[in-house]
Amino acid sequence: MASIQNDISLPVPAHDVWDAVRDFGALHLRLVPGFVTACTLDGDARIVTFANGSVAREVLVDRDDARQRLVYAINNERLKHYSASVQVIAEGDARCRLVWIIDMLPNELAPYVQGQTREAVAAIHRAFPPAAA
Repeated sequence: MASIQNDISLPVPAHDVWDAVRDFGALHLRLVPGFVTACTLDGDARIVTFANGSVAREVLVDRDDARQRLVYAINNERLKHYSASVQVIAEGDARCRLVWIIDMLPNELAPYVQGQTREAVAAIHRAFPPAAA
């Protein structure tokens, strides 16, 4: 099983990032604008349209406010297994880390997903720039 891990340092308070992560239906507006172009809720899932035109149905598995951790899964014809967690960890009052881990099968799709996550990480950095001095 492929495991893709992103540990993203952000120059903003953890509660600001968690507020965006936990807003499951606003992915395209708050967390990864530009990388995700549309997101609509469908029960416990969100239908996500990416900038490259691909569409995924991501099911909310868990949202834990105490741990600032969200888990979602994708189940489709191409992916035998896809589970991802996003956790926000405070590093003082003005910084945090976003830890995003994806476990997936088949392994052959990992390079594509890794490339997509690099673009998503760039979008996250754009969504949470350093505060103006």
